[in-house]
Amino acid sequence: MDKSGDLTILSNFFGSPVNQPDIFLTVYSFVLCTIMAFLIREVYLRKSITLSGKTQIASIIPTLSLVVFLVILVVKSSLALSLGLVGALSIVRFRTPIKEPEELVYLFLSIGIGLGYASGQIVITTIVSILILLIISFKLSNKKIAKNYEYNLVVNWSQQKLKFVDIKSIISKYSVEIKLIRLDSTSDLNTAVFLISGQNVGDIDNISSDIKNKDKDSQTSFYEAKLNW
Repeated sequence: MDKSGDLTILSNFFGSPVNQPDIFLTVYSFVLCTIMAFLIREVYLRKSITLSGKTQIASIIPTLSLVVFLVILVVKSSLALSLGLVGALSIVRFRTPIKEPEELVYLFLSIGIGLGYASGQIVITTIVSILILLIISFKLSNKKIAKNYEYNLVVNWSQQKLKFVDIKSIISKYSVEIKLIRLDSTSDLNTAVFLISGQNVGDIDNISSDIKNKDKDSQTSFYEAKLNW
């Protein structure tokens, strides 16, 4: 058996890449990936229905796309590097909390363009990405979807004559949907937490005013809907 031939095979497998990427095509793909990543970022900032944390997620979208581009560019020409990447990812644990499913969609989209451009699928990646962004912009706009406002309402009242059903009745007048999350009652203080969906932000003032009319010492607080209790 030819030992030099075996050494050449092992060298190609573990060290040398099979094909060297074309420099011009790589730079061209990188530029397009960068432009598309920042375009996705702008669409996310303008059209997302997420109420909080937009800036944090938006800031990592371009970086994520470019990092994926680099990783795929390096490993696509070497089986050994590809296997090493699988092994590395199997021990990495991501702990960044994702509050909204919509955030995952945009992160997957940013990963997708990084994969597409790095693998050389320039035309199809550009066309499909633009179509997705157009659909998001014109059919899934936050102005059309986010018709209702969701928030947590915390009510504290001390007047014993004012019952829970009275509080719920006041809130129901200005809400499309109401859900009780928590109710605490003591000898001198009652606390109720609701998840409320309404169509008019101004109803917040109406709810507070009506409850104040029933109990002048009452307190109302409004929080983000995704806050856990």
